Amino acid sequence: MKYLIAACLLGISAPGFATDQPGTKMPASRLGQGYLKNAAPPESIVLSPAPPVAGSVAQARDDEASRAGLALKDGPRWALATQDADLFGPRATATMSCALGTDIGPHTTPRLDRLLHKVMADFGMSTSVIKRAYNRPRPFMVNGRPTCTPDWEPMLRKDGSYPSGHSAIGYGWGLVLAELRPEYASQIVARGRAFGDSRRVCNVHWLSDVEEGRIAATMIFARLNAEPAFQKDMKAARAELKRAKAAPQNCESEAAALRLAS
Repeated sequence: MKYLIAACLLGISAPGFATDQPGTKMPASRLGQGYLKNAAPPESIVLSPAPPVAGSVAQARDDEASRAGLALKDGPRWALATQDADLFGPRATATMSCALGTDIGPHTTPRLDRLLHKVMADFGMSTSVIKRAYNRPRPFMVNGRPTCTPDWEPMLRKDGSYPSGHSAIGYGWGLVLAELRPEYASQIVARGRAFGDSRRVCNVHWLSDVEEGRIAATMIFARLNAEPAFQKDMKAARAELKRAKAAPQNCESEAAALRLAS
C-alpha cells in the first residue's frame, strides 16, 4: 500500500503499489499523464478558503456529518464506500455504470474507460496545491475510529485531508459522463457527488473536504474542455456509447445503499 494515495492524488512517483483489493497490484507508471500538463496550477489555491478551525460553526458541521457517516459503518453504504475507494482495480470506472445506463469497462467501452482513467490524473491532482498549503488532519486521526481502508491509513496520515482528491475524481467523472450522455445528467452527476461523499462515510475526509473537491473538479473540467486531445477522445467515447449494448449490473442494490446516506 506504500505511496498509493500520494502517488495518485499528489503526483508522487513510486516504484510500485497495491490497492486494498487482493490481486490488484499496479505499477506507478500505470497512472500516466492526464490531458493537462499542470492540473494543479499555483493559483488554484484561490479556489478554496482555509478549512474550518476547531471550535468554529463550520467545524461543528463537519463533526456532525462525520458522526452521521460513522453510523453507517459495516452496512451497505459502508460497503459501497469501500468499493468507491478503489481507484485502481479492474472495475474502477464501472462505479458510474448504473447512473450512465451502460456497463463501463475496458472490454465493454474501451475508449470511455481509457478517457476516464486519463482524466483521473487531472482531477485527482487538482487538489494538491491546496492540500499542501493546509495539511489538514483527517477525521480518523481526530476521532480514532476505523476507516473502510485500514491498509491506507499510514499514507493517509501524511496526505492532507482538504480538499478531497477522490471527491474531485468522482465529481469530475460525473461532469464528463453527463456531457457524453446529457439525457441522464442528473443521475450521473448525483452519482459523482455520492462517490465523493463515500470518503466521509469511510471516515477519511470531512464534509467540507468533499465539498471543496467538487469545486476543484469544476475548474479542471472547464480547462479540459479547451484541450483538443480531450475533445477528440470525448467524440470517440460518445460514438462508442451509441454502439454500447452491455447493461450495468447490481443497480438495485447500489440504489438502495445510496438511499442510506445521511
